[in-house]
Amino acid sequence: MTLRSHTTRGTRLLAGAAALMMALAGCSSGTTDEEAGANTAPASEGQWPRTFTNADGSTTTIEAQPERIVSTVSVTGTLLSIDAPVVGSGAGGNGEFFGQWADIAEEQDVETLWSAGSVDLEALIGVEPDLIVTSASGADSLTDNLGDLQDIAPTIVVDNAGQTWQELAEDLGEATGLESEAEESVREFDAYVADAAGKITVPEGTANIISYNGPGENNPIARAGSAQAGILTELGFEIEDPPVEWHTQPQDREDFVWATYENLTELTANTTFILTKNNEGARAFAEDPVLANLPSVENDSVYGLGENSFRIDKFSATEIVDGVVENFGG
Repeated sequence: MTLRSHTTRGTRLLAGAAALMMALAGCSSGTTDEEAGANTAPASEGQWPRTFTNADGSTTTIEAQPERIVSTVSVTGTLLSIDAPVVGSGAGGNGEFFGQWADIAEEQDVETLWSAGSVDLEALIGVEPDLIVTSASGADSLTDNLGDLQDIAPTIVVDNAGQTWQELAEDLGEATGLESEAEESVREFDAYVADAAGKITVPEGTANIISYNGPGENNPIARAGSAQAGILTELGFEIEDPPVEWHTQPQDREDFVWATYENLTELTANTTFILTKNNEGARAFAEDPVLANLPSVENDSVYGLGENSFRIDKFSATEIVDGVVENFGG
């Protein structure tokens, strides 16, 4: 069976409709309730081997449901969020797991294998993986080592930078046979966001999200299509979308505009969230004299989006939601 690395919502809806029709047909022909329930399961669930289509267009055959998974650090959080059996993972550039899921990895005895930007094949062999997951891009990508990885275990490549964590969870669920767990993880988060939205009072006007680096540096501004903006939108905020002509990098991005420091003075949002900072860390932006006339600064409405808000998985997204409730609830 062949699995796509990214499934559109339309395809998922059609698949769901087909499953429902099969279940109804089964019930009408005298099947038991238990059999009818089985017919509603995802078509791929429980079937092996299966073929995964990687982010680069190549395919990987996975012979049996993985029981010992190794991943690069950017993907590990989403694997843990669907209860995947992760036994080893790369770490951040500092040699540590990401803060939003480090405790969970420790509880599950996930072994630290290497730091981002490197790979330790001996350590990888030592944990005896039956599936390796790597990112298509970023400092933790191991695409240059695919041949070595594939000699050790089936290896899949996912585009975690170009997908929401929910879409990535769906792909990883299909690759690992954990489709139901992935769906449940997404449902839980959606319900959590909906509950949080009812607890807050969203300020008037727009909001923006800035990775503040100060004078002489690029200061990336989140676009409306970014994962961070998506979370705030679900909570009821309207996002100020930065002009794409501000982008200083050769390659366009769907998630952020790399803007010059001077461009920050042209922003108009009434509320500003600072990426990778808590409220204390966000004060550097609020106290920058060049930015004193920004509406969000004048309104005293500058907040940290959270120390783990750069890389979005279920755990960091939940931290963002909790921070918004803390700042705007009650």
